[in-house]
Amino acid sequence: MSQSHQQPALSRCPGCEEPPAAGDLFCGACGYDLAAVPARPEDRPTMAVTVPPAAPAAGAVRWPAAAESDSADVPVHHPADLPGTDSGGRPLSEPVHGQKPLPKPDAGSVQGATSEQGVAAGQGAESEHGVASRAEPGPVGGPESVAVPVRRGDLAASGGAADSGDFAPTAPDPRTAEHAAASAPGAKVCVACRSGRVDPDGYCENCGHAQPRERDHMEQELDSVAAVSDRGLRHHRNEDSFAVSSTALPDGSPAVVAIVCDGVSSASRPDEASAAAASAANEALLESLPRGTHPQAAMHEAIVAASEAVNALAQEPAGAMEHDARRHQNAPACTLVGAIMAGGLLVVGWVGDSRVYWVPEDRTQPTARLTEDDSWAAQMVAAGLMNEAEAYADERAHAITGWLGADAYELEPHTAAFKPDRPGLVVVCTDGLWNYAESAEEMAAAVPADAQERPLHGAQVLVGHALDGGGHDNVTVALVPFAVRPRGAGSACEAV
Repeated sequence: MSQSHQQPALSRCPGCEEPPAAGDLFCGACGYDLAAVPARPEDRPTMAVTVPPAAPAAGAVRWPAAAESDSADVPVHHPADLPGTDSGGRPLSEPVHGQKPLPKPDAGSVQGATSEQGVAAGQGAESEHGVASRAEPGPVGGPESVAVPVRRGDLAASGGAADSGDFAPTAPDPRTAEHAAASAPGAKVCVACRSGRVDPDGYCENCGHAQPRERDHMEQELDSVAAVSDRGLRHHRNEDSFAVSSTALPDGSPAVVAIVCDGVSSASRPDEASAAAASAANEALLESLPRGTHPQAAMHEAIVAASEAVNALAQEPAGAMEHDARRHQNAPACTLVGAIMAGGLLVVGWVGDSRVYWVPEDRTQPTARLTEDDSWAAQMVAAGLMNEAEAYADERAHAITGWLGADAYELEPHTAAFKPDRPGLVVVCTDGLWNYAESAEEMAAAVPADAQERPLHGAQVLVGHALDGGGHDNVTVALVPFAVRPRGAGSACEAV
């Protein structure tokens, strides 16, 4: 059996607050359904209500003079101009955590402050002794707050963000983390966020950014030679390498050396092969030239030493069978080209398709390419089967026929000696550059006019020329200025 509860009498309509007439089911003013009002519960929980103590009687509020007015001449006050507290109970003159304190204007000094003083006061700038200032709050409505010196270390020691209830940032502050990471012994700073340390795998511990490898871009400059190598825009690593150095002949005259190597990408560990070849050739030249070895013979010996260094990378483990067809498969390999300037001679040597160009200081004089490629296209031209345009248009044009490596058919170092009669510039480069300036005239046009006096800048410009052209390969170039007194005679040349 259902029961209906009697609705309590309402003194006011819940919708419009008008008193309803006795027995009305709907409000005569707004039409509110008075029967829909829920009955008042018989047992209501009791809640304690805290009544704040009565505040002492205060006098009339004295508003301070506003420091500025808006366009309608209405005085404008700032929170720090008025006495009182914010929602956190702090005096309005005290800066909230994480904000800079605003300057307290003195009487008559607001308009006369200089811009430097305003910046220092508004930003909490440090003084000469590294001390910042913060406002010390006084009683509400009392005298102005007094600035006391506080060191930044004091804020950290006192709790910093933990005392204010704010969450500490998850990432380090880049203004301090960079110095902290750099101060650690042997630590490297991330090139992306400039705050995290780089782990042994080459990734930033803070943002995870992969760091550029040391060989991605290399530059070196001596007094009379400079070289630049770059990974390019398409390759995932730099497989080129170079070595530049200088020494003295037995008579005390200088000798300058430039070696450039290009790793064969289809071989294994081409970056190691080019580095080993460049280092071995350079060391061999620095050992033989001071002994009085003729530069051309020294270049031949250096190429042989470089070949042995690359061969050593393909050493097989004990027990490998001599007849095993895979014993030398995919062995490390590279090309090599080098130049020596010594005793008035210019000696070049090469194996592969890297090149040496001669660019005279007087650009009206003819330029020349001093090397011949060990490539399929060069063989077709030499055999008279194709002209140069047809050969280099073929897709097999850049297939090399000579290289340094354990799987090379036969080592045939090429050397040539020249005796220029005029000053000029020797350009030693890989195909990553000459692919974008193939002829001697195109290479001379790409070389900046001041490259003879600024070889490093000239090498940087040539690398940029290749990158602007597409940067499909690693790019390496060494520039060797050749200075002689004009003799008026033609140049003598010996080639092997």
